[in-house]
Amino acid sequence: MKNILCKNYEIHINDWSAFQQVYKKIAPSTTFILVDENTEKYCLLHLLEYIEDTVQIIRIPSGEQNKNLTTCQVVWTKLMQNGADRHSLIINLGGGVIGDLGGFCAATYMRGIRFIQMPTTLLSQVDASVGGKLGVDLLGFKNMVGLIKDPDGVFIFTDFLLTLPGDQMRSGYAELLKHGLIADKNVWETLSKNTGIESLEYENLVYESVLIKKNVTEQDPNEKGLRKILNFGHTIGHAVESYWMDSRTPLLHGEAVAIGLVSEAFLSYRIGKITENELFDIRNSILRLYGHHPKFVKPAEELIQIMGHDKKNHHGSIRFALLDSVGHACYDVHVENGAIEESFLFYKEKI
Repeated sequence: MKNILCKNYEIHINDWSAFQQVYKKIAPSTTFILVDENTEKYCLLHLLEYIEDTVQIIRIPSGEQNKNLTTCQVVWTKLMQNGADRHSLIINLGGGVIGDLGGFCAATYMRGIRFIQMPTTLLSQVDASVGGKLGVDLLGFKNMVGLIKDPDGVFIFTDFLLTLPGDQMRSGYAELLKHGLIADKNVWETLSKNTGIESLEYENLVYESVLIKKNVTEQDPNEKGLRKILNFGHTIGHAVESYWMDSRTPLLHGEAVAIGLVSEAFLSYRIGKITENELFDIRNSILRLYGHHPKFVKPAEELIQIMGHDKKNHHGSIRFALLDSVGHACYDVHVENGAIEESFLFYKEKI
């Protein structure tokens, strides 16, 4: 059991007694649990063992394509129809879609009710559950509508990871790799050499990764400066993910971010921040773990057009978080479209 103290809440890892204490302290008038079909099947019964009150279940379909205002309206309507008031509680039991959307619904229903994040995927445990970012996609663009609000607590249980298929574990692992690249060279070097991702012992790995993100977000809670380094790999990654989202071959978030990590490492090299050896170490490590998928970095013009809607942009200029060195990052770096196209070509090169 490990705990991380944040400014306004705590993150608890593998600690059901802490969950019961926080729940009793909140003493909600009514309790709602937001699930999808997967967490309802594999995780819900385990959670219910630790809640004595009667609860109401709200189920939404899984998948990024359902992270939108239409789904929010479903959740808000069910809250209203089932008597939710300003003293109600929502427990978001699921991955990043559940946490982002459920938290957004809680923060906006009756101008805000209390919520707990209980992430069940590796991706959500080390990323979406930390830092208070909430929101939904709009018109195919990721996280365009949202806000920043802290939960009453985050409860991470690594046993939930045993329910995940291998591709979901690899998707989450990309965020651990990113945290090492931007903040801790030793973490990167250790994680990038691992094989058999599904069989690793995750309590300590999750703790170290969450601690990195917590330290960054607390220094810049509203993403005015330093917090932007957490977007390394995501400017290109989000564009790739968004473009292919409605295709017959959509990418998981971490798979798209893996492409972004390689491409944005190239941009870091191109502006003279990392060495050629470091660049190829990053590329080779990522491709070994995620494979090589050059078809996803086209069409270049449309991907760059999607990047034009990135929230980090300023006066129409596409801004990147890039590496200063392995283990350190910089932010608000302007990159010309020609260099972005070069980064796509670098990714597409044969191994």
